Amino acid sequence: MKSWRGFIGGMIHFVVCWWCLSLLTNNRSLPDPLETLERLWTLRHVIMLHAGASFMRVFAALLLALIVGVPLGIFLGKSRHGGQFFSPLIYFLYPIPKVAFLPIFMLFFGLGNQSKVLLIFSVIVIQVIVSIRDAVKEIPTMYEEVLRNYTTTFRHRLYYVIWPALLPALFGSLRVSIGIALASLFFAENYNTSYGVGYLILSAWAKMDYRQMMVGVLIIALMGYGLFAMIDWLEKKVVRGRG
Repeated sequence: MKSWRGFIGGMIHFVVCWWCLSLLTNNRSLPDPLETLERLWTLRHVIMLHAGASFMRVFAALLLALIVGVPLGIFLGKSRHGGQFFSPLIYFLYPIPKVAFLPIFMLFFGLGNQSKVLLIFSVIVIQVIVSIRDAVKEIPTMYEEVLRNYTTTFRHRLYYVIWPALLPALFGSLRVSIGIALASLFFAENYNTSYGVGYLILSAWAKMDYRQMMVGVLIIALMGYGLFAMIDWLEKKVVRGRG
């Protein structure tokens, strides 16, 4: 009930701000929420296809970033030589705008979903690696020294010390990655795409169908809220269980 109250309260605030801005500007390029919701209901079946395609791309990229980024982050945090060798490479790659590599991804992996997922993955995986590495480095050595009195296997160190310590950083990194992933999704879906919220927004803008364009913006906002709520729920369950 608390989650639903938060969602309804946030939606009311969002709609009120949107409506006030629409009234103040009085411009047809910013339709009011009622007109947008009417168009959303009219196109609800098509919107579900666009939203589903975008959600699957973002979810696949986030899952792939976790599979690759978490082990690499742990390795860089625990290995002194590995950190010294790979950290400069990460620092060089991190500020590069990954969206500039979309033509390269398309040449290597084709024009379909694979190149778009890999583009979003390349944008967020370094964020995950750096967050996990820093969380592992901040673990007090006293904890592992105490654990060595009972066991010396890395599996036990990972389960009892490393994993609980990196969970807050992991969830924080996921929250940051969601915003970056949705922004990258809009760019990736503007090329050779038939379904996707980014494609929906750009095609509506090209046709000057601003109500449909705002429907796409609203869908991205709802997707972001849903992903954030899912991460909050997982954090409460997992961190509470580990605690």
